[in-house]
Amino acid sequence: MPDFLVIGATGNVGRHVVSHLRDAGAGVRALARRATADGLPAGVRAVQGDLTDPGTLDAALDGVTSVFLLWPFLTAEAAPAVVDALAGHARHVVYFSAMSVRDDLEPKENGIWGEVEHLIERSALDWTFLRVGGLAANALGWADQIRAEGVVRWPYGAAARSLIHERDIAAVAARALLEDGHAGAKYVLTGPEAVSQADQVRIIGEEIGRSVRWEELSPARAREQLLTSWGDPAFVDGALRYWASLVAEPERVTHTVEEVTGTPARTFREWAREHAGDFTSAV
Repeated sequence: MPDFLVIGATGNVGRHVVSHLRDAGAGVRALARRATADGLPAGVRAVQGDLTDPGTLDAALDGVTSVFLLWPFLTAEAAPAVVDALAGHARHVVYFSAMSVRDDLEPKENGIWGEVEHLIERSALDWTFLRVGGLAANALGWADQIRAEGVVRWPYGAAARSLIHERDIAAVAARALLEDGHAGAKYVLTGPEAVSQADQVRIIGEEIGRSVRWEELSPARAREQLLTSWGDPAFVDGALRYWASLVAEPERVTHTVEEVTGTPARTFREWAREHAGDFTSAV
């Protein structure tokens, strides 16, 4: 079986992609700035490379046929050279994109994800795009508040999101990497139901056996906090507008996970049960 390169191998999604490929008997390489196997499963080879310096990728890609790409930056500035490097070695890339990307918009209007998709489409690579909705794992951003006070302060509690378990994204990615028939697909991936943010907090409380309540935070105050952590005003304002829109119109739900893998997508409650320790144990 050929070698696969996973870019983003130790993140919430990438580590599960690595496990799927390894369990299938594939040769798996994990891209890292330093060639160290820390945090990687046995049998996975760490290869050195830096996306901000695409010239470092050639050795990591030598002999690789397929790549899982999770773009980690808030700009696509380095993406053209990275895509060129991938196309110079691999045949197929599975790209972690976003559900917000629309085919009727220009690449720039689709943000970073759309820009990278456009570059990949114009390359010689076969490709599969995973247009992912919100990650259930983003709820881990509330963990400190839940542990400390049992209260989550955030805006738009009525915003309903179809959050997806990271394992389900990885399962689809692995199928796309290991099987024929996925080239040219644009898979929109979500969880099986839309759950309001306030209900997400309630469910987490039920799964950890503790009362956890939602406290509405003003969008202006949330913006201040997000600017501190994210930095980009346009990105922050876009996120706030999107969350506001989900109050009146819940996020889209698809059944693509089941269609591709044969197994229904996990619910938010299943995710919360699996991650209960993250909300009760000190980091």
